[in-house]
Amino acid sequence: MKPVKKDRQQLLVQTIGANPFVTDEELAEQFSVSVQTIRLDRMELGIPELRERIKHVAEQHVDNEVKSLPVDDVIGDIIDIQLDKSAISIFDVKSEHTFTRNSIVRGHHLFAQANSLAVAVIDDEVALTVKADIHFTRPVKAGERVVAKAKVRERAKGDKRTFVEVESFAAGEICFRGIFEMYRSSH
Repeated sequence: MKPVKKDRQQLLVQTIGANPFVTDEELAEQFSVSVQTIRLDRMELGIPELRERIKHVAEQHVDNEVKSLPVDDVIGDIIDIQLDKSAISIFDVKSEHTFTRNSIVRGHHLFAQANSLAVAVIDDEVALTVKADIHFTRPVKAGERVVAKAKVRERAKGDKRTFVEVESFAAGEICFRGIFEMYRSSH
């Protein structure tokens, strides 16, 4: 049974509070209402749309941390970062990111998300990609959300190279994997 409006709105506030990255579509499915109803509830409650919530979280947690490039230069939205350890970004695929014939995302967008995340996770003023070994494992379509997860794997002592592994997922399935060899200006 669907909750009444007042109860639904209270649950909506709790759900978004617990997971600010939940989409209107996911909320509509969870509460068995239309996406438009969720949008109206959000507007009535003063809850911003997903993109604004992501930006707010990113500004709180990322702006003061990323050293190697401006956060605006990262493809996708960084939602978590621990310099020289790990980072996570999300990228919502829109039709302008895809081939018009089949709505499959152009590979350079997936690469750009992963590569910019590999640069951002480096705790240095200068981080550049030296080499990348990449694999596309599944096509991604317009409307899907890509979650990229970067992990710093290796850093040779005294060397200015760091290896970062990035795996990207769409609908819980891996769609991209890459090992990025990164140059850093200091060791």
